[in-house]
Amino acid sequence: MTTKKITLCLFLTIFSVVYLSAQNNQKTEILLVGFDHLSQMDNGTPSSNIFSPKKQKEIVKLTEKLKRFSPNMIMVEKEPSEQAVVDSLYNSYLENKLQLSNIEYGTSETYQVGFRLAKMLNLKSVYGIDHYESTSQSLLNSGKNIELFKKGMGTLINAARPMKKSVQQDSLSIYDYIKTMNLPKYVKLSHNIIFNLPAYVMDGKFSEKGTNTVDIGNIDEKYIGAEYITLFYNRNLKIYSNILNTQLAHNTNRILLIMGQLHIGVLKDLLEDNPNYKIIEASEYLD
Repeated sequence: MTTKKITLCLFLTIFSVVYLSAQNNQKTEILLVGFDHLSQMDNGTPSSNIFSPKKQKEIVKLTEKLKRFSPNMIMVEKEPSEQAVVDSLYNSYLENKLQLSNIEYGTSETYQVGFRLAKMLNLKSVYGIDHYESTSQSLLNSGKNIELFKKGMGTLINAARPMKKSVQQDSLSIYDYIKTMNLPKYVKLSHNIIFNLPAYVMDGKFSEKGTNTVDIGNIDEKYIGAEYITLFYNRNLKIYSNILNTQLAHNTNRILLIMGQLHIGVLKDLLEDNPNYKIIEASEYLD
């Protein structure tokens, strides 16, 4: 056999292996949609009531837009340990035996969007992938360069609060609010302020009035800002692990993830580095 023939055979063999490998390792597509929790939207005024006809119409519009993605799995902000309860509620919802207004947090996106969309798509259930831990943003309030962090937090609050108020007053729709929150510039803004900017803060202490349920061992107060980031990152790594293992257990390939908007940037970073996943931008469906 000539050198050219050997080279051609080798090339065809390598091409075949690569092609077959690609065919057998299709990426799981995942669409991440961040929310300002709908269960925290009601401020007691009629216009902020999630069950008002206007708000329900807006949620239906949002759900119809996401339906176009045709997910075969919906993941929500519930823990895997709660799956039996979620399944029971969802089955009652399918049978029209459950009024969301009668259950705790029935106004949340888990039920208002997750359950509604799963029913539309005839899915078996929705799946909890959260890991419950709590760290308040007010925990970090002292140290060298703390003003940089506080300024960043102020920027985030000034961007989000007026939009939320407009939703509560019915001058901005829930659909347009969620669409705006998922624009890359807002995802990057919240991600930078929680997972980047605090690293500037050193030689401080966590506030005794702040909330934290995450145990990462001893806190090095010299690097107090970095420790703060670690608390948030720790929880999201566990959520990420739940995403991977839930997908693996059910062998799905099109996932819609519904989470608080602050989770989206860090989960997106983790999933983008996973060769088994392909990120689908929210803007493709929230147009």
